[in-house]
Amino acid sequence: MADSADGTDETGGFFTRDKLLLLSIVVAGIVLPGIARRFLGEAGYGGLGTIVFVLGYAGMIFLVWYGWIRPLELTGPVDR
Repeated sequence: MADSADGTDETGGFFTRDKLLLLSIVVAGIVLPGIARRFLGEAGYGGLGTIVFVLGYAGMIFLVWYGWIRPLELTGPVDR
């Protein structure tokens, strides 16, 4: 899919399905564990809140790596 000059792709919109999925995973991986950590901290479970946040953030990093970064074929220069 080639991007046009105005930043949209050939499918007709800037927000493709892949971009929306990536955005939702990133937001959910930061916002939801952060909210859970806040509520657990206010309830007196600060340590558990920290564990919940770290696991949520790490899960988000893993999903982004597995879905978008791992499939890339990164190679160096090729001698011809």
